[in-house]
Amino acid sequence: MSTLPTPRPGGEGSEVTPLIAASLRGRRRRPSGEPPPLPRHIDHSIRWYLLLAGVAGVLWAGMSVPAVLGIITRADLVVLRVVATVRAAWLTHLMLDVNAVLASPWTTRLVAWGIIAVLVAFRRFRHLAAYLVIVLATALLISAMTLEIGRMRPVGIGILGPWQGYAQPSRPVAMLALALVGVLYTLVPSGRWRNRGKWAAAAILAAFCAARLYLAVDHPTDQVTALIIGWPLAVVAFWLTVPNDAFPVSYRGGRKAHLDIGGRRGAAIVTALDHQLGLAVTGVDNQLDLAVTGVEPFGLEASAGSTPLRIQVRGPDGGKTALFGKLYALNHLRSDRWYKLARTVIYGRLEDEKPFSTVRRLVEYEDHLLRLMRDAGLPTPRPYGFAEITPEREYLIVMEFFEGGQEMCNAQVDDRVIDDALRVVRRMWDAGIAHRDIKPSNILVRDGNVLLIDVAFAAVRPTPWRQAVDLANMMLTLALASTPEHVYERALSVFAADDVAEAFAACRSITIPSQLRSLIRADGRDLTGRFRQLAPTRRPVPVQLWDIRRAAITAGLIAAFAAAVALFGIYLRVAGLL
Repeated sequence: MSTLPTPRPGGEGSEVTPLIAASLRGRRRRPSGEPPPLPRHIDHSIRWYLLLAGVAGVLWAGMSVPAVLGIITRADLVVLRVVATVRAAWLTHLMLDVNAVLASPWTTRLVAWGIIAVLVAFRRFRHLAAYLVIVLATALLISAMTLEIGRMRPVGIGILGPWQGYAQPSRPVAMLALALVGVLYTLVPSGRWRNRGKWAAAAILAAFCAARLYLAVDHPTDQVTALIIGWPLAVVAFWLTVPNDAFPVSYRGGRKAHLDIGGRRGAAIVTALDHQLGLAVTGVDNQLDLAVTGVEPFGLEASAGSTPLRIQVRGPDGGKTALFGKLYALNHLRSDRWYKLARTVIYGRLEDEKPFSTVRRLVEYEDHLLRLMRDAGLPTPRPYGFAEITPEREYLIVMEFFEGGQEMCNAQVDDRVIDDALRVVRRMWDAGIAHRDIKPSNILVRDGNVLLIDVAFAAVRPTPWRQAVDLANMMLTLALASTPEHVYERALSVFAADDVAEAFAACRSITIPSQLRSLIRADGRDLTGRFRQLAPTRRPVPVQLWDIRRAAITAGLIAAFAAAVALFGIYLRVAGLL
């Protein structure tokens, strides 16, 4: 079939958004040595925690030397003798009760199983994996230190409470501190509630340590080492594996992919748009110390792979012009990797996808696809480039905002819209491009013209199977607002009957985006079956094709799952949860 004439970008007869007026300051190159708009933030507490970790290392190394261990032990015994002078019957009973409750294995079991249950219930599996690994590593570290030093319990002072094993470091103190840190950094949202929780945890640990010193079951340095291992080292580990800016703890609902654009990040977005793209965000103080009123979340419910934004900038006439932005960060990169890994297992060699190595590469790819599809005459948003927020960690891509566009499921669909939508697919075929995510939320209608958005998953020179699936998903989307018979009739003016037959021979439930699949299920009609009846008979295009790569990845995932189960069993035994 011959190639159709290429219409103007944005649909036939539509106007291209004019160039945005440059900011008053204009573009500015960041000199070498100047920090980026949003430098990677390391809290002062993290620095102190790292320093304390060094102290624990020095203390451990010192205790490995018998002479140093003797000096430390004599100093510890002086402290314990002073504490023993305040012993009284009623106070002894109280301290025995505190120690019995907080040192009990059932206390840590209850807390640990509670953390696991809540994380599974809220599907925060990354926090769960981090918690399990950190607890296991801490338990193994304590065991190694205990065997290496082999320090006995305090001598020359009456030990009033039960104890077992070597003294250095204090295992009950370390495990209680680790349990409390696990609660704070996996279950409690950052901010006021976490800060209050830290004070409560500190009070519990202080009471526990005081009780054990009173009972003379620990040396002071046993507890210092245990506290450093169970608190600062664990906090640093959580900061490295589940940083709050990328994996916040929240119970407000919504998608976890969406980042908070207020505060420092909001100001950094404005600075990056001004300096790197020359865009002046409206409604923002020049000092960037006020709330960012010109940048707001937009369409969060339909986005899982980025943080979508509507950005108000100064237009050429001095008024406001809206642009659309997508903020990408490390958590989106990791989500993309898991998404493509899952698709490789589901589809095999038909997809042949490779994960992006960095956030920069992910954003560069979408920017390239926007320009490529625009050059091919496809009605996609006009690209305005992307800005670096934090090097290799956060980037913001900016494009045209289709003001007045309605999702196809909410728009009036007539013959003009159907024909325009089918011509978009035809044009992608001719350009050697597949959108790969055709669904109602990615197809907008404005003034009777079809507009295509969200090209992040598009592919250049895709497999014929993938191109055929694009056609099937577009026809299914159109049939939701019309009838299969009418859509099929209009399709024959753009595609051959064999093309339609191939499209629905390749169509399966797993090839239909989840939103479109849900709408078809709610519609109640067997749209796919009806299209197959209308089109010429065609043998199904096989989807489940296997090759060495797919088999190896699938086997690797099974092995990883088995290893995770085994690791969980080891964790339960080491942590004393069984």
